Amino acid sequence: MSAYGHEMEREYSAQSLSRRGSSEMGSSHITETGIFMSSFAAMVFVSGLITVGVSMLSLLVALAVMLQTCESRNSGVLEMHRYKDNYEYCRSFALHAELNSLDADSLPAICRDVDRLYVKEGQYGRDLSITVGMAEEFFGSVRPQVDSRDIVLIDADDLASESLFSYYLIHRINEDPLHGSSRDPDYLRHTFARKLYLKLQSDGWPLILFSRKPEKLRNATTEFLISMGCPGWSSLIMRKENEMQMGFQEFISGQRIILQREGLRIIAVISSRMDALRGPYLGSRMFKFPSPMFRHSMENHVESQVQKSE
Repeated sequence: MSAYGHEMEREYSAQSLSRRGSSEMGSSHITETGIFMSSFAAMVFVSGLITVGVSMLSLLVALAVMLQTCESRNSGVLEMHRYKDNYEYCRSFALHAELNSLDADSLPAICRDVDRLYVKEGQYGRDLSITVGMAEEFFGSVRPQVDSRDIVLIDADDLASESLFSYYLIHRINEDPLHGSSRDPDYLRHTFARKLYLKLQSDGWPLILFSRKPEKLRNATTEFLISMGCPGWSSLIMRKENEMQMGFQEFISGQRIILQREGLRIIAVISSRMDALRGPYLGSRMFKFPSPMFRHSMENHVESQVQKSE
């Protein structure tokens, strides 16, 4: 081969190497640190970074949700503890207020919410049920004697809601005995008192009712009790005009003395109010229906309005 041929061959080889090097440089990457990385490896690396980033973000979101949930639960637990503490305090306060005949308005303001929840959350209904259960258990263990001198005294004002009676007295409209709400304390008390009343009546116990209302309301009270599903009592004790200024505790104590002198045996007295559960001749048992804390102030107001309307 001539010298010119060798020179052409060397030139052709150099051009081929130059083109191949240029092509390889176009399909690869060199990082700033000098590390060679192909396109596929770069794509895998970037995808991995994105996956790790998404995973970390998801983890942070999950942790935030968990922390918020724990905070809410802790807040609920603290709120429940606070309610229970307030409930115990307010119930103790209410008990002493009732035992000492204090005005319900003397209760702390914080107890108003507790009183509302006491009825709304169902605890009042459960307490009423416990009282009725205890009474039924007692009367299930005794029977009235054949001489018919055993009697049970029941507070008629628990059987007949004061608020409904006031409405009936003004409008002379009979309300449905089942009308009411499980969140209304008067309706709840009537429901459980009526259940016990009908149970004692079916077991043959002579029942004597007593009320704080005046004698002049006897006909309206009788009609209202019957409309509320409570007929068939032996007698209904009410206050005469000259007895209205007398404290009810003094009045009903005197009535029990009269019943005792007539040869009747008082087996039990059933009421939601302490004025009926004090004094002599209370019988073998006393059963007190529980009361919402502020109920008595409302009853006193309704009772005064009833008297004014007459």
